[in-house]
Amino acid sequence: MTPTTLSLVLVSAVIHAVWNLWTKQLGDGVRRGTLMWVLVTISAVSYAPVALGIARTSGWRPDATALLLIAGSGLIHVIYFMCLLTGYRRGDLSVVYPLARGTGPMLAGLAALVVFAEPATPWTLTGIALIGGGVFVVSGPLGAGAHDARLAAGIRWGLATGALIAVYTLWDGWAVKRAAIPPVLFYWAGELVRVVLFTPSAIADRGGVRDLLRTQPWRVLGIALLSPLSYMLVLIAMSLGPVSHIAPAREIGILIGAWLGGQVLGEAARRRRVLAAALFVAGILLLARG
Repeated sequence: MTPTTLSLVLVSAVIHAVWNLWTKQLGDGVRRGTLMWVLVTISAVSYAPVALGIARTSGWRPDATALLLIAGSGLIHVIYFMCLLTGYRRGDLSVVYPLARGTGPMLAGLAALVVFAEPATPWTLTGIALIGGGVFVVSGPLGAGAHDARLAAGIRWGLATGALIAVYTLWDGWAVKRAAIPPVLFYWAGELVRVVLFTPSAIADRGGVRDLLRTQPWRVLGIALLSPLSYMLVLIAMSLGPVSHIAPAREIGILIGAWLGGQVLGEAARRRRVLAAALFVAGILLLARG
């Protein structure tokens, strides 16, 4: 992994952790479909000039395969976002976020070795293993879930979200690496798909849309702009480097998200994060070497 690729991934991780914190802070009273329509619509409108400019200057035009990849990505991300929002309603940020961001890229990194036929070096495999260990350290003892319904829900939805992250990472990685779809244009087109899919929810809850924009305009705007940006940076990185290295390296955001959960939201278990930090750093250094 080159310094440029690694820098893209690390900046993306910081941005990703911040917008997830803001999403958690929106509270449980917002309808998921309403929130998602507002976010993807703002995103689609905001990034339209950039995406259309890339389309014009690159000369790229979609074929049937590209349209299928874009539509599939749009649907997968819808399921992912709905699962993530459910996890934040039923569990803590410091549980859901580490599990989702850890298991997802780790699974994607392993699968990429097969799907993209990328070479598996000892450094890569050891780095993935260390990061995976850090995920479970920062998340706490899984056995406690039997005695804590909120922790159990956080673990369950975090793992489900992680599995979806692995699916969209591989799907989108194929789109930008094998189908050679421009990354920014690819994500923006997926946003258009998501606008269409969530429009019925917005029509049914027009009052909720107005309330959301009136009560939390800046937080909503921040999420709508930062969420696509964080992933576009990763797509660009995946178009430049091996997915099996890039997907696990995104997990540095776990430490940031876990720290925000403890410092900003007052969630517990901070000592475990010191050990997790060492595992994450070691894992990322090995991935960069691999």
